[in-house]
Amino acid sequence: MEENHHASHIPQWKKDEVEEIKKLIKQYPIFGVVGVGGIPAKQLQKMRRNLKDNAVLKVARNALIRRALDESGEAKEMDQYIDVQTALIFTEQNPFKLYKSLEKSKSPSPIKAGAIAPRDIIVEKGPTSFPPGPILGEMQAAGIPAAIDKGSVVIKETKTVAKEGEKVSQKLASMLTRLEIYPMEVGLDLKAVLENGSTFTPDVLAIDEDKYFTDIVLATQQAFNMSVFAAYPTSDNIQTLIAKAATESRNFGVNAVVLESGVIDALLGKAQSQMLSVASAASANNEEALDDELKEALGAAASAAVVATTPEKEEVVEEKEEEETAEEDGMAGLGALFG
Repeated sequence: MEENHHASHIPQWKKDEVEEIKKLIKQYPIFGVVGVGGIPAKQLQKMRRNLKDNAVLKVARNALIRRALDESGEAKEMDQYIDVQTALIFTEQNPFKLYKSLEKSKSPSPIKAGAIAPRDIIVEKGPTSFPPGPILGEMQAAGIPAAIDKGSVVIKETKTVAKEGEKVSQKLASMLTRLEIYPMEVGLDLKAVLENGSTFTPDVLAIDEDKYFTDIVLATQQAFNMSVFAAYPTSDNIQTLIAKAATESRNFGVNAVVLESGVIDALLGKAQSQMLSVASAASANNEEALDDELKEALGAAASAAVVATTPEKEEVVEEKEEEETAEEDGMAGLGALFG
């Protein structure tokens, strides 16, 4: 009787809110808990409009959200992520896309007095737009190394004015805003996402896509190399395997002196090279050790070696001349363009 009496005094709008949240949980395969603390109402409305094509943002009292979660089966575990200022987001996007889109939608915001620095706050060295005046003393009082230079206020050196986790004073918060340094980020802060009974938190959803892509490329290269070395044929490596086998069989044939049509040219070339090496060594010890035919062969080989290297030098000279000509033409073109 007492419970029924209490239930009868619950306003209808609260009951409707709970039912609407439960309906959204059933309607969408994915929903998350987001923090909305520090977001001005006007900006929150804009975020809601921007999300309308991909997600539904539901803002409600924490007590009503908890009640809806408690009455929605497995969604009850999301209760632990409800914080001071919380909303629910419902979508059909996968959790990783949802997290990425919410992070991209965040915008820089001034830090308020008494707030905790989310990271090291650094004021960079350089000029400011302020003329000399009381602001110089205000900046110095806020811990910013300022001075007058050529009729304007300048910051003399780069300085960390607040470290991560430190409370920001009123003077520093005001000066950072005037310097247009916005250390905070305003946006929907995703606490957790529920999909098919699995909970995803930001530490899992925050993926470095560039690193993953690099890792995948590296893994693909390593897998390809391993398949080639293991001689494991696939459609992707079969051409490489055949080329490798052909090269190895040719080398084997040359080293084993196998007289086959595919290696006979290489064998003859190798024998010729070895013969000339022996002849050269013999000639060095005794010029009379070689007959005229061998001497002629050695001379022809030496001449061929000289001829083989000479065109490269000529090509270098020609390339250099071409580059100089191109450079002159380019300068002439610029001269014509600018008069």
